[in-house]
Amino acid sequence: MSIGNSSPEDRPSVGQAIQQARIDARLTVDEVSTATRIRVPIVHAIEQDDFSRCGGDVYARGHLRTLAKVVGLDPEELLARYDAEHGGRPEPTPAATLFEAERIRPEPSRPNWTAAMVAAIVAVVGFVGFTLFTGDDDAERPPTARQEVPEPTGTTDPAKPADRKPAPGPTESDSAIAAAPADKVTVKLVAEDGQSWFSAEGHDGRLLEENVLKDGESRTFTDDEQINLVLGNAGAVTLYVNGKEVGRAGENGQVQRVSYTKGDPEQG
Repeated sequence: MSIGNSSPEDRPSVGQAIQQARIDARLTVDEVSTATRIRVPIVHAIEQDDFSRCGGDVYARGHLRTLAKVVGLDPEELLARYDAEHGGRPEPTPAATLFEAERIRPEPSRPNWTAAMVAAIVAVVGFVGFTLFTGDDDAERPPTARQEVPEPTGTTDPAKPADRKPAPGPTESDSAIAAAPADKVTVKLVAEDGQSWFSAEGHDGRLLEENVLKDGESRTFTDDEQINLVLGNAGAVTLYVNGKEVGRAGENGQVQRVSYTKGDPEQG
């Protein structure tokens, strides 16, 4: 459906065009919301030409492109109309730099039992060596002034302590993401070089969170079967699924919908 055949003053606004196309397609707002995963209040607001609830031009343009496809409008024509009504197309977002996986923070330091054990061995060897070196002198001294060194028993080497190993501690390579439970699906979102609106739902349609992920922030979601995501600026978000990095879901400014289950990712 085209909205540009009439004169500019007679053409409907962006919101009016979407509303009329929805009515012509015999779709309710609830049906449009289900098909696009855009919340009902936001759909109502857009049809009233209120784009303040979209979170900015990037998200508004993504919503308009999605709505246009569902109600049968030309997305490019609708976006051109929106740009004309709102001061022109926004400047493109600079290309994101290569993502550097966040460094795993080491756990608090533990007592260095290995160093302590080495120091103990050195002390024992030094003591035994000193005793053997001064043995002749001790023989000339009165018996009361001589300090007897107890002889070792069994086959244990007096220069070595008993075979005791320090209890193994957690390694610094352990990660909260890598330890994701195998019987659930775990998805982590990390915003890089920009922010993105996002919506996360569980397998039963329950809304886990809907918010704006600011640059440098992250969110982690877990579900028994499946997690469904909508990303308003897919190029700014790096995804980790079940402990593995899967990269970015799309380009800068692109609205992307993805779903992950317990078996994802299949490779990597």
